[in-house]
Amino acid sequence: MTSPDEAKAKLRNWLNRTMKIEMSDKRVLIGIFLCTDNHRNVILGSCLEYLRYKECGEKGEPRSLGLAMVPGHHIVSIHVDSSTCLS
Repeated sequence: MTSPDEAKAKLRNWLNRTMKIEMSDKRVLIGIFLCTDNHRNVILGSCLEYLRYKECGEKGEPRSLGLAMVPGHHIVSIHVDSSTCLS
């Protein structure tokens, strides 16, 4: 089990990194991780929404959301791009 200090360190490491969130309704949001809360809600900056997202590179047309709050109960999976950091 992860200690609270380890969990906080992991979240700090994710700040300003590109994050892909898959939602329960099959939408995919890609944006810059800004913060989260105790309810697992996530705030993404410069967020793009994809209605159909495939790993093979076929992404469809994105919709620009800008700043977006993603409700924690709709999050299915999160992927953090470890190679990009804007800080």
